[in-house]
Amino acid sequence: MENTLIQADDTITLWGIIIVLASLSIFLEQRFNWASKVTGAIIALVSALILSNLGIIPTASSVYDAVWSVIVPLAIPLLLFHVNFKKIWKESGRLLTIFLLSSIGTVTGAITAFLIFKDHIPMLDKLGAMFSGSYIGGGVNFAAMAAKFETPGELVSAAVVADNLMMAILFLLLMMIPAMNFFRKRFSTPHVLEVEKQSAENKGKTQAESFWERKEISLKDIAMSVGTAFLLVIISLKVAEFFAGIIPSGEQASFFFQLLHGLFGDHYLVLTTMTFIVLALFPSYFEKLNGSQEIGTFLIHIFFVVIGIPASISLIFETAPLLLIFAFIIVMINLIISLLFGKLFKFDLEEILLASNANIGGPTTAAAFAIAKGWRQLIGPILIVGTLGYIIGNYIGTFLGTWFGTMM
Repeated sequence: MENTLIQADDTITLWGIIIVLASLSIFLEQRFNWASKVTGAIIALVSALILSNLGIIPTASSVYDAVWSVIVPLAIPLLLFHVNFKKIWKESGRLLTIFLLSSIGTVTGAITAFLIFKDHIPMLDKLGAMFSGSYIGGGVNFAAMAAKFETPGELVSAAVVADNLMMAILFLLLMMIPAMNFFRKRFSTPHVLEVEKQSAENKGKTQAESFWERKEISLKDIAMSVGTAFLLVIISLKVAEFFAGIIPSGEQASFFFQLLHGLFGDHYLVLTTMTFIVLALFPSYFEKLNGSQEIGTFLIHIFFVVIGIPASISLIFETAPLLLIFAFIIVMINLIISLLFGKLFKFDLEEILLASNANIGGPTTAAAFAIAKGWRQLIGPILIVGTLGYIIGNYIGTFLGTWFGTMM
């Protein structure tokens, strides 16, 4: 157990700190212009990062696991209850293209970083497979590549620390880019402009306060929104577990079965699909629900607090500082190539950043990014498209890891 002021098993205190930080970040974002520009998501993330690095809260706890396993799945349907179906299908096609182009950036970054550090970091072929698989898919690919290439436990732990800190850095960067004139002059930003337009119509208020203006909401709205979301989470989890149990997966399974397993055995993809189905079947029911967006966004701010907690700066310098640089190179090349392809094929800046985020951090974190920025119509599409990374990540990670092994 870590030697921190608040121990990992002090769950009520940890929950309290997480909720207070999420609440404070939203208050500051809506109260002060500087906080609105920084965004509540960054305030939440950085606040948690500071507390964990000062030794006040632990970097690992069952509380944080509960946020990933309960809070995040619950937030997804809540934030999809009022989406525009026509825009979803249009945006999904565009996002799929830029997502695949962005994955080329991950491959390029992994190869570049490997060639730079192959004589300086031990077992970099195994680490290269893990990072390339993860930075196209997500944590499940990271774990799969670690198991496949039999990476030693201490090396996996160091890689996890580097990855956590790199993700915190990436979120900060992605949150700032849409506000930078350099990028706004060179890329179209329709979703950013829409949010700013709503803000301009409410002078005297911060952008966040204008976007989240007060709405009429009843106890029934809260009950039906949360109850419906929980029901969808439970059913989709059971459906995904059922299909994951009967569809073959792993190295022995064919590509077809791996594809089916990735499509029907993934909880987030099944959850998103089921939410879209009930939205199509019962549109009038969801049109009458108020408050789901607000509740879901609050839950996502809780998630942003948890993202910042594991990023231990001292631990990465103690264990493997070169690994952080290795990860940094992959991420930066992915972002640069994503922007170049996006500019070449005239994608919106929001689409490019979300595609890069979905590659590096997975669909869940990309959806959280879209939520934090108020890009509501991109939440559903990036969840769908980003899940593709789970399917192709293992293949790319395996290929690169095997190839890297021939050069060690």
